[in-house]
Amino acid sequence: MSFPEGPFWLIGCGNMAGAMLRRWLSQGLDPAQVTVITRSGRGAPEGVRSLTALPIDETPATLMLGFKPQQLDDIAPTLAHLNPRLVLSILAGVEEQVLADRIPAGATVRMMPNLPVGIGQGVTALFTRSTDAQVRGHAQALAEALGLAPWIEDEARFDAVTALAGCGPAFVFRFIDAIAQAGVALGLDADLAQQLALATVNGAGSMAIGADASPGVLADRVASPGGSTREGLNVLDADDALKRLMAATLAASERRNRGMAAAARR
Repeated sequence: MSFPEGPFWLIGCGNMAGAMLRRWLSQGLDPAQVTVITRSGRGAPEGVRSLTALPIDETPATLMLGFKPQQLDDIAPTLAHLNPRLVLSILAGVEEQVLADRIPAGATVRMMPNLPVGIGQGVTALFTRSTDAQVRGHAQALAEALGLAPWIEDEARFDAVTALAGCGPAFVFRFIDAIAQAGVALGLDADLAQQLALATVNGAGSMAIGADASPGVLADRVASPGGSTREGLNVLDADDALKRLMAATLAASERRNRGMAAAARR
């Protein structure tokens, strides 16, 4: 694993940024090179320098932005003098040019992770206008330590990627809860229903990843004509109910991402 060399600063260390950092450390990132800077001074993994203000007379080689997008106006001016080799941003909806204008750097890379990155089974989409092979290689090495690491060549598609992969785990968690609650409604014990729902989603997901057919085809393969699975699918498929619900769900998330992007441009 070829992580970027030199001081690595992380500004903000919430759930997502903290999960990413912990995974990187477990995969060989040197904690002695890492500095976490937060207003509270909390959240940094053990062995990592944790500060509440920027170090004086120091400059990072890699600067990662792990705070909330709404904080950009307050935080960016404090970082504008650093000029690191590489800026990494997980700020949803904040475009690369907006970041480059506010925080000068050798290169800027947008990263859109989802929460399973903490166990190395996440998705981290990447975008940069830089054609520098070293920049792209360093970003990809960091992202691949977290799971799937696709490059998105059209930044206009980044909001859609965020809606599907970035927000997607929450939607899957909601589905797991819903199917478990449906089991409870049929008389199952709540703990048993949740165990069954979790194991079913985990197994089905693993099977779909390794299958030679699309998930839609797999669903039809499971459903025998006139059987109980087909009866349930008929409910989900009627008037494309599930597809329309998920399309509306992702569209709402994408609209919010576009709204945050517009706010960041101002």
